[in-house]
Amino acid sequence: MGGRSYFFNAVAALFIILQLGSATRPAPKPSKSDMQFIKTSCWTTSYPRLCTISLSDYASKIHSSPKILAETALSIALATARSTSTAITKLSKTRNLKPREAAAMSDCVEVLGDSVDELQMSIKEMKNPESRSFGLQMSNIQTWVSAAFTYEDTCIDGFDEIAMNGKVKDKVRGYILRVEQMTSIALALVNNYADGQTGSP
Repeated sequence: MGGRSYFFNAVAALFIILQLGSATRPAPKPSKSDMQFIKTSCWTTSYPRLCTISLSDYASKIHSSPKILAETALSIALATARSTSTAITKLSKTRNLKPREAAAMSDCVEVLGDSVDELQMSIKEMKNPESRSFGLQMSNIQTWVSAAFTYEDTCIDGFDEIAMNGKVKDKVRGYILRVEQMTSIALALVNNYADGQTGSP
């Protein structure tokens, strides 16, 4: 009985070690061509440095696929929009905010929610099998990502129109500018993918 118990304990321990090993295994190292593809693609955006830094961690997954590159950029833009909304929600609870400042933050969180919705629809459409025409599919995605960018820009405009605590305003602008930049990058890469596929024989 004791021998059987020892055997099962040993097997269980081995299983845990194997699981830990697989969980901590580093991601495959990207090849030079993977990295070069990202750099070259990012130079077509308005923020090539930010684009390259943001997407380099996913190079081994992207390889040289314009579609996966665009999907990844959209996912990063979505994550940035969500985290920005959370950060501004926290800032809106700062003590001593004037009513107009709090209202502007509340409006900003609301339009960021709309931006999140547009980006989510874009990602879902990108991952869908091409059951409709490619041109219509990409037109929808381009429209939604453009709308997301417009919502983010609306948030910035709302803060520019009011007198506001300098430090808080600078923080908010920093958050929004980053999500605008990531959405701009995503839109540029979506456009590249759409143009490349449309122009292929």
